[in-house]
Amino acid sequence: MNNNGTEPKSKEPLRPERTQIMTTKEIAKYLGVHEMTVYRWLKKGILPGFKIGGRWRSKKDLLDAYLVERMEK
Repeated sequence: MNNNGTEPKSKEPLRPERTQIMTTKEIAKYLGVHEMTVYRWLKKGILPGFKIGGRWRSKKDLLDAYLVERMEK
């Protein structure tokens, strides 16, 4: 606490939490499907993903949000 009774302010700006970026192989293992299925779903836009250097990637938190949304339907 400061002398005036308040908590000191952090000098570091708040940054969004980093999330794991997954490869198609990791996505396939996570979802329990074949890697080729993941490629098809990413290409069709069924799964959220993006390309880096010509290779598909997806953020784990986006996949989790997608799965939760699908389970609620």
